[in-house]
Amino acid sequence: ADDLGMAYADHPADRRRHQLAVALARSAGVLDSPGVEVISAPGPMDDEQLGTMFAPAFVHAMRTYSRTPQLAASPEARQWGLTGDIHPYPLMHHDSARTAQVAWDAGRAVGEGRALRAISPAGGTHHGLANKAGGFGLYNDTAVAIHALKTCGLERVAYVDLDTHHGDGTQGMFWNDPHVLTVSVHESGKFLFPGTGFAFEVGGPDAIGSAVNVAMPPDSGDDAYRRVMAEVVIPAVRTFRPDAIVTQNGVDHHHADPLSHLLTTMPLYPELWRQLREVADECCDGRWVALAGGGYDPCNAPPRAWAMLMAEMTGVPLPEQMPDDWLATATGAGCDAPASGWLEDHPPAADAERDARVAREVGEAISTTLLASPLLRG
Repeated sequence: ADDLGMAYADHPADRRRHQLAVALARSAGVLDSPGVEVISAPGPMDDEQLGTMFAPAFVHAMRTYSRTPQLAASPEARQWGLTGDIHPYPLMHHDSARTAQVAWDAGRAVGEGRALRAISPAGGTHHGLANKAGGFGLYNDTAVAIHALKTCGLERVAYVDLDTHHGDGTQGMFWNDPHVLTVSVHESGKFLFPGTGFAFEVGGPDAIGSAVNVAMPPDSGDDAYRRVMAEVVIPAVRTFRPDAIVTQNGVDHHHADPLSHLLTTMPLYPELWRQLREVADECCDGRWVALAGGGYDPCNAPPRAWAMLMAEMTGVPLPEQMPDDWLATATGAGCDAPASGWLEDHPPAADAERDARVAREVGEAISTTLLASPLLRG
């Protein structure tokens, strides 16, 4: 689905981040390897099917505002989540419904056993609710992937969200469902949109323990994420014992990203992808649906990180050097001096005082989550 994404290039959700990731995976030989099937983006999900997961009135409203984007500036549009983060344009319903269809198809392919793993490199919308848009997207396609797996008879689904923004919409849509675990690692809502995702958010009355949140302090870097994966994320998934895993793989926690205050670097990402594959293999025979997510420096971290994710999912080794044809493609897409190495980075300067503070605060965040979570306490 390399042609999907928001239609505007002057907005953080620049579609080049998806297109360049797919182009890089293709140039690196990942998509042409035996056992890998590339499926072109389908048409948009129809309103009837969307209406099984989202409020029909919401779907109708999104169609209306797509036909007449000027109406999205009206006060009435705010009830549907159309705030300044979403730039209305004539095809916004069409594009988001296509992304939802890709997530549905990916979930069904894994749920029916036609694929072991599936990825939607243009997906990852996770702020929307059943009756409301959120963040930069309309229809929450991470929730669509979960629904698709459940319709295949897979009873328990674990959702892991590594985006720097809390996966509030997905958590909200499954808040009272004891068969869906939502685990989100994100910059604390004290400092970053959407202002949620605290440790005390543990699920609804019929699903207490089904939500796990780690609110990371500003300046958290690679070591902080390694600790959280080892002490919270992997244990939570193991304890839940899912039949399949859905992951949102945002890399907007990269230190150069313009929308967060976290400091991860390129070498962390293949470690994260390997851990997700290993826990899927261990807990649910490898069944794994992945979606991209945030990452708003379209020429830097997202293309390389998501191409490496595709390589991990397919088991295809990457060439040592970045493909020359991709470097030319990136330059042609407006990227100045694209990175010439998979893990090339220019991390922030060392700061002993900062790092000591972060280590202490991350430890406190982990402890708070472990104490608050019935799943992990038990």
